[in-house]
Amino acid sequence: MTRMNIIGKQFDEERALYHLQNADVEDCVFAGPADGESVLKESVDVGLKNCRFSLRYPLWHVKGFTMADSTMDDKTRAAIWYAENGSITDSVLGGIKAVRECAHIRLERCQVDSQEFGWKSQDITLMDTDIVSEYLLMNSRDVKLRSVKMKGKYSFQYMENLEIEDSELDTKDAFWHSKNVTVRDSIVKGEYLGWFSENLTLINCRIIGTQPLCYCKNLRLIDCTMEDTDLSFEYSDVKADVKGHILSVKNPRSGCITADSVGEVIRGDAVMKCTGEVILRAKTEKKAG
Repeated sequence: MTRMNIIGKQFDEERALYHLQNADVEDCVFAGPADGESVLKESVDVGLKNCRFSLRYPLWHVKGFTMADSTMDDKTRAAIWYAENGSITDSVLGGIKAVRECAHIRLERCQVDSQEFGWKSQDITLMDTDIVSEYLLMNSRDVKLRSVKMKGKYSFQYMENLEIEDSELDTKDAFWHSKNVTVRDSIVKGEYLGWFSENLTLINCRIIGTQPLCYCKNLRLIDCTMEDTDLSFEYSDVKADVKGHILSVKNPRSGCITADSVGEVIRGDAVMKCTGEVILRAKTEKKAG
């Protein structure tokens, strides 16, 4: 089958390229007075390069696509829904709800400013990407982030099977009700991190912010540091090895927390039996000598 090439055109009609198949679209603009929606809906095997989008719902139900060096502005609402097998590189996504209920989507070297990005999706990868979002990737699974800078609130809630590496997360209420999350070599900053999570593991991470890691099941910290972390680990089942100081620990439900120093260990007023231990590394070493 001969591959179609569409170069240097402008489209603004409703469903302008509906069900386009086996085609490359280059240097095109999707904007104009007709203000049409769903310009590439139900497309199959399309390559988009150096295109500019300013219309709603451009890539719905698309199976197999690439998008490179392209821009979706803030008018491109709900840009990519129900899509499968997509690659987005060196592009800007600026509309709310940019990705939803998608599968097998990869973003690399992108700039994203999209509230409610990535909901209810599977097999999503973000690499070398900066993203601003609230409720990022809620209810998604099988997700990987590498070298990502993220800013927002309420991220990674109700997620399963998430891996994060070499990233900077500035986010409040992250990882709530998540399952099977591993974060490596990253900065995790925000209030109330990780509450109600299950199988959350942080390795060589810098954890910053008040009241982190409460009500957790099977929580693990390996070679982490903690800053401004008061009232930590309340009602959590935890095994933690922390380098340096923790402001305070309150009523860990079970397990063991090892640190160089702890400002205060708070016990009392618990609503459940709490048997978690706090071990100061310096004292242990002194006794051993």
